Amino acid sequence: MITKKADNTKLIKTEAKRLGFLSCGISKAGFLEEEAPRLEKWLNKNMHGEMQYMENHFDKRLDPTKLVEDSKSVISLLLNYYPNQEQTANSYKLSKYAYGTDYHFIIKDKLKALLHFIQEEIGEVHGRAFVDSAPVLDKAWAAKSGLGWIGKHSNLLTQQVGSFYFIAELIIDLDLEYDLPTTNHCGTCTACIDACPTQAITEPYVVDGSKCISYFTIELKENIPTEFKGQFDDWMFGCDVCQDVCPWNRFSKPHNEPLFNPHPEMLSMTKKDWEDITEEMFKKVFQKSAVKRTKFKGLERNINFLKD
Repeated sequence: MITKKADNTKLIKTEAKRLGFLSCGISKAGFLEEEAPRLEKWLNKNMHGEMQYMENHFDKRLDPTKLVEDSKSVISLLLNYYPNQEQTANSYKLSKYAYGTDYHFIIKDKLKALLHFIQEEIGEVHGRAFVDSAPVLDKAWAAKSGLGWIGKHSNLLTQQVGSFYFIAELIIDLDLEYDLPTTNHCGTCTACIDACPTQAITEPYVVDGSKCISYFTIELKENIPTEFKGQFDDWMFGCDVCQDVCPWNRFSKPHNEPLFNPHPEMLSMTKKDWEDITEEMFKKVFQKSAVKRTKFKGLERNINFLKD
């Protein structure tokens, strides 16, 4: 017998697909018991570096019912960003997720559309949309809802499409049918650990954020420690090494979201072009990009660190 709960679940997943999400999984909102000691240990070891915000809202980070009143379900969604084209070989490198328009805007609009659809079709449902900007453990919830498993590089992995996708959530006060976690398929592979340029993956499933190239090039506001000189493998914003070497990413397929396409000039820029970049050019190329987060001065600092 098909229940109302099953109908609603199918309705939501079908609409998520129509909106362009790669996949949609749903789990029961509640306290993340397994994550609590892991997060506490990670923070105690100062693996968050200067990302002080990671210490805030510890209880909310582990329990969405403290974020959204009367919440019952966490709807996890994946959105593919694997590019059609990549930068020229002789270039300083940008993480693929930052090629096009800032994902926060694109996903937020899709999440709002999904919430609106739920309210129109199902009735009075309250909830909030989250895109990497609130204390929500995205990867833990995506894994809990069966969308993949957490790999040794601490990113979410799926057998079908690898890991080049964004994760977002709708947390709502509606009971739905819940998905089950999938199994881990990393096996004995250590490709990501072996390839990490700064040895930031200190052991399987543990990343020291304060040693990660993404942290240095985006989060760190001061000068990059000189001891890491020569270890950045030409990454000027973010780093994709652990994902690029992952065998599961051979199944990555290009996205079909036009807003994720890069500014045409960006792909052909050489190291020399990046070294000569002006603030005016920066604003033109990265007008709506996540790269604006590091600002012109930050990108300039990163490039100077790579070239000296």
